[in-house]
Amino acid sequence: MNIHEYQGKEIIKKYGVAIQEGIIANTPDEAVEAAKKLTAQTGTKWHVVKAQVHAGGRGKGGGIKLAKSLDEVKDWSSKIIGMTLVTKQTGAEGKKVNSVLISQDVFYPGESEPKEYYMSVLLNRATGRNIIMYSTEGGMDIEEVAEKTPHLIFKEEIDPKVGLQQFQVRQIAFNLGVTGEAYKSMIKFVNALYSAFEDIDASMFEINPVLKTSDNKIIAVDAKVNLDDNALFRHLDLEALRDTREEDPTEVEAAEHDLNYVKLDGNVGCMVNGAGLAMATMDIIKVSGGEPANFLDVGGTADANRVEQAFHIILKDPNVKAILVNIFGGIVRCDRVAQGIVDAYKNMGNITVPIIVRLQGTNAEEAKKIIDNSGLKVFSAIELQEAADLVKKVLN
Repeated sequence: MNIHEYQGKEIIKKYGVAIQEGIIANTPDEAVEAAKKLTAQTGTKWHVVKAQVHAGGRGKGGGIKLAKSLDEVKDWSSKIIGMTLVTKQTGAEGKKVNSVLISQDVFYPGESEPKEYYMSVLLNRATGRNIIMYSTEGGMDIEEVAEKTPHLIFKEEIDPKVGLQQFQVRQIAFNLGVTGEAYKSMIKFVNALYSAFEDIDASMFEINPVLKTSDNKIIAVDAKVNLDDNALFRHLDLEALRDTREEDPTEVEAAEHDLNYVKLDGNVGCMVNGAGLAMATMDIIKVSGGEPANFLDVGGTADANRVEQAFHIILKDPNVKAILVNIFGGIVRCDRVAQGIVDAYKNMGNITVPIIVRLQGTNAEEAKKIIDNSGLKVFSAIELQEAADLVKKVLN
């Protein structure tokens, strides 16, 4: 689950991570009041107006602006709130900005030049260990740094048996080239950041930039935080941070019906039970000459109601030209699934695309008879290749 920058900062601050302070605002007037309050709290004279969307690259997309007066705070907030922000991560359709974070200006003059670093904490799935990835070249174009100068990307892999070791933390500070008070601040920053990552069951932290201020403080200027959906039952307070406005409406609706759904760009809708079977089904669709329009796992209880909801969600995509239902009857009986498909088809009454149903497992033969005798525009198959051939046939 993704959360907004201001929410991520609130979380890591509780663990002792120093942050660029800010106040969320939903209207231009709220933004002005937030700026006044922030000046009183921090003494900042300028303010940064930051669009709050679940995407990176906001600065290049025009979603981050520096305001040097309260009038500019209001002006920039008026322009950013309600805009459709387009970045590399949003896609061409962009995302609507519903709120802005009014932040303190942290690039103030002092005894030394400010310096931006990059730092992230995530799981290395190849080794099953968490890693801290960091670089001296923080800022907007970290992807280019990784591509063109990979030697400037450092990694510390953490052994889960012993956790993050202090020699690793010191190595991070050394590789980043910080000294004196900044060195001490970086040690504290890394320890606090990793503690937060582990404690909230995050799947990724990305702080870009980590800033060494002109007076040698180390602070998080941005905070991209992804939470592990599978662990949210242990963090109900964090689950409440979900902003469904940032998510695909169809995926949100599917989740409400306990359906695992991800929209894709193809023309063949998929309805399966089990993630592995779903991947195989998408592969066979491509082999047949089609493109999967979605990933949809109905789970082990594919009753008539759930099947009907799944059809309803798949058919919301106007690009779908056919639907392939691929169910393995282990826990659930195939004949019950087949009856659920027939009942759902009749209840919806407006299905115009051809449906190919492949049921295998418990009572598969009985299920095929139910489909074949239904009188509906439904094609049944036993083997996966047979289903693929039917997909090819209905698409041509």
